[in-house]
Amino acid sequence: MELVDRLKLLLLGTGARPVLWALIGLSVASLAVILERAWVFYRTRSPAERVIALLVGGGGTGGGAGARARIEALGGYAARIAVAGLGQVHAGPSGVERAMRVATLIERKRLERRLAILATLGNNAPFVGLFGTVIGIIEAFEHLGSQAGGVPAGTSSAPVMSAIAEALVATAVGLAVAIPAVAAYNFFQRLVKSRQSDADVMAQVVTSHASAPGASVEGV
Repeated sequence: MELVDRLKLLLLGTGARPVLWALIGLSVASLAVILERAWVFYRTRSPAERVIALLVGGGGTGGGAGARARIEALGGYAARIAVAGLGQVHAGPSGVERAMRVATLIERKRLERRLAILATLGNNAPFVGLFGTVIGIIEAFEHLGSQAGGVPAGTSSAPVMSAIAEALVATAVGLAVAIPAVAAYNFFQRLVKSRQSDADVMAQVVTSHASAPGASVEGV
């Protein structure tokens, strides 16, 4: 019991406030990652439909001399993947497919960077809050034990109520950190999957162009 008593004294000495401050720090980190990822997704956006339209409209054997330049000027996720494939038209369909697959992996890695932080926060912030709740409950029981151990009956119950309130606040803050992190993570993952679908469609279009008779880099 000596070890248990020492741990109890340690937890009672620190209280739940350090846990609350830790959760506040995690919430700031989560918000920073969400804003940074939102900016990255906004900056790398590109109208995939427009890129595909340029590929189809200018992707013949001779009528698309400026299509590649126009696609490259669009910038963004879809345009960079398309340009990577168009640069390998001379290598045939297999070269185009390989180049676009590599470009897609690079772009996807760029988009998914730091998303693991959101997933980790979403999964573990409630447990951090629960840790603070446990400390608060221990403190509340300690106050109850003191009152039952000979403290006059008229003693205020404010310390008990304060400890319980602190415990519940820790749970609430943990959920407040986790819910936005999980929502943002799921939203960004849906965007990644949507852009992956666009990349697959573009791969088919560019590969079809590379298969056309007389296709070349200059012809796109």
